[in-house]
Amino acid sequence: MADCDHNCETCAQNGNCSSQIQKAKMNELSHAKHVVAVLSGKGGVGKSFITSYLAVSLKRKGYTVGILDADVTGPSIPKAFGVKEKAYGENDLIYPLKTKTDIRIMSANCLLDDDSEPIIWRGVLLGNLVKQFYEDVLWNELDYLLIDMPPGTGDIALTTFQMIPIDDLIIVTSPQDLVSMVVTKAIKMARMMNINVLGVVENMSYLKCPKCDEKIPLFGDSHLDEFSKKLDFKVLGKLPLVSENASKVDNGQIEDIDLPEFESITEAVIEGGK
Repeated sequence: MADCDHNCETCAQNGNCSSQIQKAKMNELSHAKHVVAVLSGKGGVGKSFITSYLAVSLKRKGYTVGILDADVTGPSIPKAFGVKEKAYGENDLIYPLKTKTDIRIMSANCLLDDDSEPIIWRGVLLGNLVKQFYEDVLWNELDYLLIDMPPGTGDIALTTFQMIPIDDLIIVTSPQDLVSMVVTKAIKMARMMNINVLGVVENMSYLKCPKCDEKIPLFGDSHLDEFSKKLDFKVLGKLPLVSENASKVDNGQIEDIDLPEFESITEAVIEGGK
């Protein structure tokens, strides 16, 4: 904090201050060249889809990619890839699961016997699990580690930002009236914690007419471009709502999706990683 007097015993933030939280370090057998977190101000905007498909897109370009699912209470990464196996550990390390195109993933659902069982833990325990995924998973050498953050700007997001060295942050939103408020909160949180905001992705921006390719704004007109000028952030891309893609994700076939509109997002991540 800017007004810190370095007297932790009398500080109201004692125990929650970023200077007191131990930074996470990967094990000596693992290394990620670039860590990208994906966050949304609220749930239901497709944050996990963006994380998963970004991994697919980067993998197609020849990069080694891992996904750390920090959305502990709502993990959906394994389902999107159709991964049903369970993770196992050996010699104090946890082995990540691999998708059919060799994307490495670790999620709370990789540890549960029953995927439908809820994880009813307090924030500290959830944060510790995210830290363990970063430190104890045998990621090996990764070009990109993607972190699927929980929605909102709550305790787990805060702890993850404080513990893990994140290079870039992508914020996912949708074209609705509340966008300006939730995006503003997410961007301000990131900037307060010195996290670089790579830009914003607008998901479900429009529906393409199957007969004429006209873009139909199902959720109203987008105001993201004008809003980006006020808050000084980049618009990385606007993605269509494609019902076939939703079905493929539900069936664990995200690696079979072809979404040309995603290319600008992938290129921005690659450029940010140079």
